[in-house]
Amino acid sequence: METGTMISLGIYFAVMLGIGLYSYLKTNNDVSGYMLGGRQLGPAVTALSAGASDMSGWMLLGLPGAMFVSGLSAGWIAIGLLIGALANYLLVAPRLRVYTETAKDAVTIPDYFEKRFEDTSRILRLVSAVVIIVFFTLYTASGVTAGGKLFESAFGFDYSVGLWVTAGVVVAYTLFGGFMAVSITDFVQGCIMFVALIMVPIVAYSQTGGGVGVGEELRAIDPSLLDWLGGGIGLIAIISAMSWGLGYFGQPHIIVRFMAIRSVKDIPTARNIGIGWMAVTIVGACATGLIGLAYATEFGLAIDDPETIFIVLSQILFHPLVGGFLLAAILAAIMSTISSQLLVASSSLTEDIYKLLFRRGASDIELVLIGRLAVLLVALTAIGLAYDRTSNVLTLVSNAWAGFGAAFGPLVILSLRWKRMTRAGALAGMVVGAVTVLLWIYGGFTIDGEPLSAVMYEIVPGFVLATIATVVVSLLTPEPSADIQATFEAVDRTVDPNRGTPIKA
Repeated sequence: METGTMISLGIYFAVMLGIGLYSYLKTNNDVSGYMLGGRQLGPAVTALSAGASDMSGWMLLGLPGAMFVSGLSAGWIAIGLLIGALANYLLVAPRLRVYTETAKDAVTIPDYFEKRFEDTSRILRLVSAVVIIVFFTLYTASGVTAGGKLFESAFGFDYSVGLWVTAGVVVAYTLFGGFMAVSITDFVQGCIMFVALIMVPIVAYSQTGGGVGVGEELRAIDPSLLDWLGGGIGLIAIISAMSWGLGYFGQPHIIVRFMAIRSVKDIPTARNIGIGWMAVTIVGACATGLIGLAYATEFGLAIDDPETIFIVLSQILFHPLVGGFLLAAILAAIMSTISSQLLVASSSLTEDIYKLLFRRGASDIELVLIGRLAVLLVALTAIGLAYDRTSNVLTLVSNAWAGFGAAFGPLVILSLRWKRMTRAGALAGMVVGAVTVLLWIYGGFTIDGEPLSAVMYEIVPGFVLATIATVVVSLLTPEPSADIQATFEAVDRTVDPNRGTPIKA
């Protein structure tokens, strides 16, 4: 590896660890401070933290690779995600910030579910905590695997060394600095991704003869590359691709940022920053794939794996110092997601399992210690799973977005906006959503010989059926207590003082 590249990566790792140390010194030994940063995140940190933890390596590897192979028709997923992220800020963020604090200071998503419905049986909290811990351990394994492969392919290190370096740095700043460290590092990593996804396509564009040269090159390769309906993509395929946006409402590592923002008044600013960041980076990622294809064709580059086009361009077009910075952008995307998932899984293990089942009277100092041990436990489990390169972890993780979206998405939206929703309705919706996704993927059902997941992305039936189950069961069961309804109305008045009395559904 070039010395300049090593220097850039060394600086990147030093900055991440430095932020972890700073956050450790600033974080009080209380649960809210460790797991939500004391609800003191500013709008910029909130926005870029949510964006960076969301996108992962998909932004710099998966999306450019899809555009490289399929052209503009691969962009429907990106459009759906952008719309979904905007809807998440509008529909979920303000009420979730107020509700989680009003409902006895809930600090995790399962904790919020329990307190929102005054669920003394604890079943909502336990079921949702188990879902989070299992899926986020797999998610984390996927991220660690991506880090190992990046170190192997781009830096020439052994795969196992890449696993430990990637996980080790993330664990260090997450374990000691908690939510504050995760959020600040995500902010820095989001800035790195933003700059990288502007630089790479612009420089590649200038080297490929500009707009006319790129357009002519792509049309010569295949005219359908510049067609949004290229390859005969139909309406169902477009809906299926855009439905990825539905997943945002149920992703714990994203919506927990809304719980931690300093004030509900900061959310519009966070929304503008977050959606602006996302729009620029998505366009940059798509452009990297298309322009990269034109560049590779013009200069005769053999691209064995389309998902490496960003890596190839960053090493060919830039000085090693800059190339190292651009490779750090990929690590930033991977590590920002790992850290968020580690912390959410740790929070559920601590607050929703340990405290609930074993030590209800545990002090904040004890819970913070358990939280740090939980970060280490989840990370070691993920590394163990990632060692088996032939395992089906990545396949499971690719479906986890749909699982979270269907199980938690309708539950989050309706719990924030429908006063008549009941505990039984919440449990029914969560179970129906999760089971529908699992049956859609693994049930062995087909349509004209095609697996159901190949016909329609599983989040669509899961989300729809979960919503129906929630509404029907809520209407068939006794309405919530006066206290629950009073809390709902108090939240409603706080979020929108001019709205008046909410409608009883």
